[in-house]
Formats: sequence, structure tokens, C-alpha cells
Amino acid sequence: MADVLLYHHIQGLTDGVRALADELRGAGHTVHTPDLFDGRTFASIEEGFAFAKEAGFDALRERGASAAADLGPDLVYAGISFGVTIAQRLAQTTAGARGALLLCSCLPVSEFGESWPDGVPVQVHGKEGDEFFDEDLPAARELTASTPLAELFVYPGDEHLFLDSSLDAYDADATALMLDRVRTFLAAR
Repeated sequence: MADVLLYHHIQGLTDGVRALADELRGAGHTVHTPDLFDGRTFASIEEGFAFAKEAGFDALRERGASAAADLGPDLVYAGISFGVTIAQRLAQTTAGARGALLLCSCLPVSEFGESWPDGVPVQVHGKEGDEFFDEDLPAARELTASTPLAELFVYPGDEHLFLDSSLDAYDADATALMLDRVRTFLAAR
């Protein structure tokens, strides 16, 4: 079973993120969910963004990297939207990374190195009409074209944080399909 480090999205460590982690735990995986916002959650992306801007994006990302340092390198790094900025960096730069799950976002590989690391599998999941993921889709396609260990899954709809059951954007059908794919991915780690 996999050891997963899951970073929450810009609205915080919501009940929906906790439920997602619990789904993966139910499949036998160990899932760590550091709370980068110290218990704060936000009703909207805009409110979460305002908080993160005030707290300092770099400071929050470093808090996330510190959480990883306490766990060792043999992790699958997972992130949801804002959390992808931490998870992808760690997956690309940490020797011994077991994989990456990039949910609702994907950065260009060039942000953290010249290429995706050899031997590190990755899945990218997002919605085809999501205004935020649409900006990231070229980077996701480039990443998946660069390594045979990458998979890109694009779901119909335009909800950004579709996998968070505590938000209005939740899409139960897309989340169930995503979880099936993620469970298969993690079972091989």
C-alpha cells in the first residue's frame, strides 16, 4: 500500500478533502493531510486566495515542504489545485518519490527542472471546462507526452474543485471515476 502526502486546495483542509483522504485510507493507504492554513477554511476560492496572499504563498509552500521532510522520501505526492504547487515540486525534486497525483491543476515541468524525473509515475485529473484547469491543460498535455509513466484524465464539466464533497462544485460521478483511477494508480506503488 502507498504512503500518500495530500495537500489541500486554496479553500483549506475542508471536510471534503478529509473525506477524499478517508476514501483512500479505506483502500488501505496511509494518507497524510497537513493543514497549511492552521484550521482555517474558506467559503470561496477568492477568500482562500486572499488569505494565502496575505500569509504569503511562498511561506505556505515551505510549510508544506516541511511537512514532507518529516515523513521521508518514499511518498506519493498529491495535491489539489493550490496543493499541486507543492506536490509537483516535491515529486520532481525528491529522490525516491513514488509518484504524483496532480488534481485540478498542473504546472509546466520546467517550473521545477528540465524534465519529469525518470521512474516517477504521475496522474493528472481535471475538468475540461474548468477555467483554472483550462490554463493548465497545455502543461498537463506536455507532461503526459514527455513520459510513458504519465496519464491525463479530463472529465466533462466546468467545476474546479469537483472532488470536494463539502463544496457546491462537487461532482459525485466524476469523483467516483477519479477515485477508481487513483486507487489503481496507488495499488501499484
